[in-house]
Amino acid sequence: MYYKSIYPSPLGQIAIVSDDKTIKGVWFADQKHFGSQYDMQTMTAAETPVIKKVKNWLDAYFAGENPTLDPTILAPEVTPYRKQILNTLIHVPYGQTTSYKELADQVALNAPGKRSSARAAGGAVGHNPISILIPCHRVVATNGALTGYAGGIDRKIALLALEGFDQSKLANYQG
Repeated sequence: MYYKSIYPSPLGQIAIVSDDKTIKGVWFADQKHFGSQYDMQTMTAAETPVIKKVKNWLDAYFAGENPTLDPTILAPEVTPYRKQILNTLIHVPYGQTTSYKELADQVALNAPGKRSSARAAGGAVGHNPISILIPCHRVVATNGALTGYAGGIDRKIALLALEGFDQSKLANYQG
C-alpha cells in the first residue's frame, strides 16, 4: 500500500509518497512527471513514520541547514540504469554540482564493459521521482549551464542558492 502527504515548501507544495518503510516519490505539485507511475488520486493520505522523517528533513533543508538523510529510506521504482544514476547522484555534496557527463562517466566506471551517455544520464535525472532528497537540481551541463529541471529552472536556481551558490552567478549560467 502507498501513502501520500503534502509538504508546504517555500517553493510550492511538495507531494511525498511512501510505502510502509521507504520513500517512493517527492515531487513539486506542478512539476513534469508528477506522480510518475502512481495513482495519486486513489492513494491514502497519511503521515507514515518515513514521511515524517522526510518532512523534518525538508524543514531543516529549507531553513538553510545541510541535514543528513539515511539513504536506505529512498526506494525509487525505476529501471536498473536510472537507479545507478540516482545512486551516484545521492553522493553529490550539498552546495556542489556535477554534470550529466560526469554522472554518465561515473556509472560507466562502476560497470566495466558498459557505456553511458550524458543524454541517457539526463533522461534518468529528468525522471528522478525523489526530487531534492536525490539532488537532481545539482546537475548542470558540462559548460556549467543550468539546463532543465522538472520542477522548473526558477526552483533549480532557488535550491542552489539555498545551498550557498551566488544568485548573480547562477543567472549567468542559464543555457
